[in-house]
Amino acid sequence: AMNRVQLLGRVGQDPIMRQVDGKNPVTIFSLATNEMWRTGENEEAQGGDISQKTTWHRISVFRPGLRDVTYQYVKKGSRLYVEGKLDYGEYTDKNNVRRQATTIVA
Repeated sequence: AMNRVQLLGRVGQDPIMRQVDGKNPVTIFSLATNEMWRTGENEEAQGGDISQKTTWHRISVFRPGLRDVTYQYVKKGSRLYVEGKLDYGEYTDKNNVRRQATTIVA
C-alpha cells in the first residue's frame, strides 16, 4: 500500500501553529499549485489560449523538528517542495459545523 504526495508550489500565507485539545502542536499552511495547458486547435506559437488552474492544498506538519522549522522559516510566497501523505479528516468549524478536510501531512 502506498499513500504518497509530491507538490511543488507557492505558500499562500505565513504558517500558523495550532494546538488542539492537549495534543502536540501542528503547523498549518496552504500551498498553491498551478496547471497550465494550451486550448484551441492551432499549434502555432501564437495560436490558442493558455489556460491556468490553481489548486490550493492544506499542509499539516506534525513532526517536531520539521514543524518548528516550517513555522519559523516558511513565509507567504515561498516556493516549496512538499512530500507527504493524504489524510481525509474531519474538523469542527467556528460555527460548530462538522466538515471534511483533506490535508497533506508533510
